[in-house]
Amino acid sequence: MEKSKVYFCREITPENVIKLYNALGKKLSGKIAVKVHSGEKGNQNYLRPEFMKPMVDHLNGTIVECNTAYPGARNSTRKHKKTLEEHGWNSIFNVDLMDAEGPDVAFPIENGKHLKEDFLGKNILNYDSMLIISHFKGHPMGGYGGALKQLSIGCASTKGKAWIHSAGKTKSQRLCWIKLPPQNDFLESMAEAASAVVKHFDGNIAYINVMCNMSVDCDCCAVAEDPCLKDIGILASLDPVAIDQACIDLVQKSNDPGKEHFMERVNSRNGIHTIEHAHALGVGNREYELVELKF
Repeated sequence: MEKSKVYFCREITPENVIKLYNALGKKLSGKIAVKVHSGEKGNQNYLRPEFMKPMVDHLNGTIVECNTAYPGARNSTRKHKKTLEEHGWNSIFNVDLMDAEGPDVAFPIENGKHLKEDFLGKNILNYDSMLIISHFKGHPMGGYGGALKQLSIGCASTKGKAWIHSAGKTKSQRLCWIKLPPQNDFLESMAEAASAVVKHFDGNIAYINVMCNMSVDCDCCAVAEDPCLKDIGILASLDPVAIDQACIDLVQKSNDPGKEHFMERVNSRNGIHTIEHAHALGVGNREYELVELKF
């Protein structure tokens, strides 16, 4: 498999997000969904809507989100809309909660060990293209959060999130009630769900990872640790596996003493296995060429 291109810029600005997207040479077209993580109430690390606005305006895109499946301020449409308003998203964008109303849509999964289908909010069918903008950081369960997590858990409906976390055992329960599967089964289920979204958009999808405010905790945590790493930069790719692998490699190659704490979170959850399984499924390639751009 030919190495995938990953473009990298050290200076983190909204304007450089646009420049990296343009470097991809891929013009997303039609009605474009821009998937972000809007941040759990109380979280201090998520990317702010003001940072997203120039890129979204550049595409004339629509911010999309989905309800959560854990206790908090985003696990129902009513509460999620209130949190979006409190975080300033609604004052800048018309946000589409893709699973605000049912029924869910099911995307088939080819060659899945655990999942044969992925459950998503039906509004995803309204879009021709998707840009995934991920805040790269740690995660309490997955080890890290990046493009693959946004594709899988991020795009899944509430029921779909339960389906992934339970490795295909249930979609009818909240996460706090689910008997968790073996860790690798969960990680593989994330990769399998990601593959369904990639297949659905059939090349009309691109990825941007922003390596700033890197805590060991996800933006889904109401109480999250403060960042343990200095900001590294922005990455862009047409390959979700390559971009996540590149982020992990940049952390490991950094001289920041905080990388030990960050990588302990990744390794203790075997987070790299999501990348391994996604590669095995053909979602993308772990071999990549990092192209650093200076603007």
